Amino acid sequence: MGVEEETQQSPLLESSKHSDSERPFKRTGTIWTAMAHIITGVIGAGVLSLAWSMAQLGWFVGPFAMLLFAAITLVSASLLCDCYRFPDPEYGPGRNRSYMEAVQLYLGENSKRLCGLFLQESFYGGGIAYTIATATSVRAIHRSNCYHKEGHDAVCFYGENTYILLFGAVQVIVSQIPDFHNMAWLSIVAAIMSFSYSLIGLGLGFAKVIENGVIKGSMGGNPTVSTTDKLWLVLQALGDIAYAYPYGTILFEIQDTLKSPPQENQTMKSASTASVFITTIFYLLCGCFGYAAFGSDTPGNLLTGFGFYEPYWLVDVANACIILHLVGGYQVYSQPLFAFVERWFGQNFPDSGFVNNLYAVKLPLLPAFQLNPLRLCFRTVYVMSTTVLAMMFPYFNQVLGVLGAFNFWPLAIYFPVEMYLVQRNIGAWTNKWILLQTFSMLTLLVSVLAFIGSAQGLVSAKLS
Repeated sequence: MGVEEETQQSPLLESSKHSDSERPFKRTGTIWTAMAHIITGVIGAGVLSLAWSMAQLGWFVGPFAMLLFAAITLVSASLLCDCYRFPDPEYGPGRNRSYMEAVQLYLGENSKRLCGLFLQESFYGGGIAYTIATATSVRAIHRSNCYHKEGHDAVCFYGENTYILLFGAVQVIVSQIPDFHNMAWLSIVAAIMSFSYSLIGLGLGFAKVIENGVIKGSMGGNPTVSTTDKLWLVLQALGDIAYAYPYGTILFEIQDTLKSPPQENQTMKSASTASVFITTIFYLLCGCFGYAAFGSDTPGNLLTGFGFYEPYWLVDVANACIILHLVGGYQVYSQPLFAFVERWFGQNFPDSGFVNNLYAVKLPLLPAFQLNPLRLCFRTVYVMSTTVLAMMFPYFNQVLGVLGAFNFWPLAIYFPVEMYLVQRNIGAWTNKWILLQTFSMLTLLVSVLAFIGSAQGLVSAKLS
């Protein structure tokens, strides 16, 4: 069959960038490896704010909101799973190996550019959030040791800017790692640390409830604030929960590792269901035990807000794990943006030595390494900019809320829905089209309200 005939039968196939025969190595992934990737990608710094979110929403709305976002995430993941192969979702020879690639194929170049803006902004915002969280954890270690020595009523005040600058200095160096292929070890360490501090937070919350001998909190959430403030805090809490769940932007990379048969979309759907179920149970336990331990006084960050004083060494260990995780997490968020910008410069300035040349550098006591002028300058300026913004807005919960609310609808809902409609060739105003568009519009409304509440919280925190 000639190329011209194939094009007439399947316009999507003409746009295929990758077919089954192009993979340089055999796909060996299973449902278990997919689950591991998803859980590792989802559980992160966002888990630390869930107890605070519970405190704003209360015992009824809090768990319901987590279950609702879990269900929305599952629907989104299911739509994306069917968009991996094309033109047929199970047997199509073409594959999408990244989120951006899929958007370009199904929705065109303009949608790809719009998606790229949201993706790069989410990566950049993640770097700012991780800078804030790391500095807060370094400060928490110092305060923990101070409280242990001087007593819980001691004035143990430490500013954040010094720690933010220190983290920025570390990232200037670490950011010179060329790409993802050279930082597998950093990702492994980050994943282990993520599980470690999350489990410590869960254990400390459980122990605190046992120590108190009573379950704190109320059905309606924090009763100590005015109705207006309550509304803003509830919306901000929704933004924080939205930040903790989605993983759609890495779904295609995970699905591309799976062997077949069985078909990848079926394996990925099963892995997504199991992973979101496990993650939701874990989130509910962390959020509920934190709220049960502290009630309306639940800190914004469970491990740095000093609900827990003792055992101080365990609090220190948890915060050290956060620091190690976020050093790697910053790179996980930043490396795709680095690659995007440097690829653009390479394509547009192919003859520039500043852009393309590598220079061997040898420092005392260190092995020689290759240095690229563009990489050195751009990545240093990038880290400096995230550091400055983190110093200007060092508010963990508010920043997470803004990022979660702003990115949730376009990346987790809009693009998956629109790609699925094209993949399945669903016509306008059919029953399925109306159902999916209603789903998209309702989640847009929730995202807008959560963004407004989180932005208000960020501005209020800055002015106070």
